[in-house]
Amino acid sequence: MSTTSVLHGTLAAAVTPLLAGGGQLDEEAFGPLVERYVSAGLDGVLAFGTNGEGVLFSVEERKRGVRLFVEAARGRLDVAAHCGAQTTADTVFLTADAAEAGATAVAVIGPPYFLLDEPAQLAHFAAAANACAPLPFYVYEFARTSGYAIGLDVLRNLREAASNFVGMKVSDAPWEAFEPYLSLGFDVFVGPESLIYQGINGGAVGAVSALAAAFPEQVAAVVREPSAAGADSLAALRAAVERFPRQAAMKRILAAHGVPVRPDVRAPLRDLSEAESHELSVWLAAL
Repeated sequence: MSTTSVLHGTLAAAVTPLLAGGGQLDEEAFGPLVERYVSAGLDGVLAFGTNGEGVLFSVEERKRGVRLFVEAARGRLDVAAHCGAQTTADTVFLTADAAEAGATAVAVIGPPYFLLDEPAQLAHFAAAANACAPLPFYVYEFARTSGYAIGLDVLRNLREAASNFVGMKVSDAPWEAFEPYLSLGFDVFVGPESLIYQGINGGAVGAVSALAAAFPEQVAAVVREPSAAGADSLAALRAAVERFPRQAAMKRILAAHGVPVRPDVRAPLRDLSEAESHELSVWLAAL
């Protein structure tokens, strides 16, 4: 059975609301967070990705969190669940559960730490995709984070092994690392904001952006009307945020715009220092 991709446009790589010093999900904050993304005109969210601290949570926390995103979205936004985990067993469990929870799609990054060869990559992704079929399945390519790039032949063979494999989020940069993934005929979403113009010009169908978690209108505007100048402006904004511990900074920016999200992050990530918090506040006031 062939599966048609449904994701499009601009997706925020959403933060995950936490409390108790990052020790538990802040369930009351998921609704207001999703409302912020709906009102900004986003097309969807990626839940529990890198920006969402996903691999730091237990399987049960991730199951619950995906349901909170789906319930808050109420069909107004697509919810792609990132289900990448260290083991194939946990990844398969999460992809199957995301389908049951009502997610729109699933994305999986290669397990970090061990440098998987191409047969191991293919077996892992095929198991994950088949567990959630016919839900659309996306490979999340980010060599700097996983420790290796997904081979192009792996992706070609995955198309045969899993009919619901429809696309990718590619977070690799520079352009020379990103461009080869556009040649395979899948739906590709751009991760690095600096590459949105080149990526969409080269055939990408949208962006899954960490920056959109805190600055959704700005990213959505560039995805709708891509330009080199727009991509450059997003890259400068992203670089300014990256001066700080990113996940906590994103949450503080959301809070500054009225979203009741705490700066709590899951250890070993950390919140901003007092000096960093002051610097962030001064920068935001000057924007």
